Amino acid sequence: MIFQDNVIKEYLKNVYFISGTPCGGKTTISRELSKRHNLFVYDIDEQFANHQKLSNSVFQPSMNKIFKDADEFFGRTVEEYKKWLIDNTREQLDFVLLDLIRLSQNQIVLCDCHLTVEEAEKFTESSRIVFLIKEPLNLVDDYCNRPDHLDFSDFINSATDVEKAKTICNTTLKILNEKRRKDIKNSSFYWIERTSKSTVDETAGKVERRFGFVKNDFSMDALEIKKVDKDTDLANKLICFVENFSWEDVKEHMSGILRAWRLTDWETPFAAIVNAQIVGMVFIMKTDYYPLPEIYPWISGIFVAEDYRGHRISEKLIDFANAYAKENGFDRTYIPSEHVGLYEKYGYRYVKNIVNYGNGKDRLYVKEIK
Repeated sequence: MIFQDNVIKEYLKNVYFISGTPCGGKTTISRELSKRHNLFVYDIDEQFANHQKLSNSVFQPSMNKIFKDADEFFGRTVEEYKKWLIDNTREQLDFVLLDLIRLSQNQIVLCDCHLTVEEAEKFTESSRIVFLIKEPLNLVDDYCNRPDHLDFSDFINSATDVEKAKTICNTTLKILNEKRRKDIKNSSFYWIERTSKSTVDETAGKVERRFGFVKNDFSMDALEIKKVDKDTDLANKLICFVENFSWEDVKEHMSGILRAWRLTDWETPFAAIVNAQIVGMVFIMKTDYYPLPEIYPWISGIFVAEDYRGHRISEKLIDFANAYAKENGFDRTYIPSEHVGLYEKYGYRYVKNIVNYGNGKDRLYVKEIK
């Protein structure tokens, strides 16, 4: 029997997925949220032995492959090891989905898992999944040094050539997770990258706000929008904000504009600030990504940090930019977008389709400033 993706998605509406790459913090954050909100955690790694007992060597051959020792397990080529890991995860997924459907009918479930971007698109909504990622370096040592992974540490250290076994494992995991990390960062899903400065409290706070378990504890009265001037502390803060936000497509371009300050005359960025922290931005510019020099000014680079979305901060940024445009003698502004029905809410109307420098098509919107 084959279930359509929309059916599975509906039955998993009480499941919140914490996925990502090894050592990104999935298990730690799942447990922390469980403590904070009294939630049930379903860890697919802990369930593997149970699923293996239910599996069949015909239908789940990778889950049933037996290795006599660490030398045989780590004696495979990188490609063989990688294929086995991928197949194992894919074969277990059916068991995982059925468990989650059963467990989540009358309660919220946090699922500590290995969903890919493609699987996330099939089985859940973007509001119910967070990807926690880490650059895939020295994963074996990071993994083995954790007290909950002593069995794996003992196993790999039982190999005749421990360093060779670690090299095979590290190489395989790096290849797998470099691609996965790149796919996640290029997707529309919310992700958090673990660094040496990351803390459990900060990361758990971001995830619980993303899932709506708590709301941002700030008043809109605390919101300020300021014009950003060259060579100021605020300009430096905005550069840092841009270089660390999740909008990968424009990060390099926008940070380059700010660092070189390729802005003239009335062109300027604006920053949305809450409690001295930048939480959003917008630019007003003469040109954007389009060969249309006769059209200006553009409202460009509209971005609000994920934790602060849902408060219409984008609208306030756009209104502020439009007031500035009016002060500078303009009676209209333009916004390019691929979205339909978004900027209409802010008083913009569709003009025509336009083509950007990358040959991509967007919609051009205009608003008359009163």
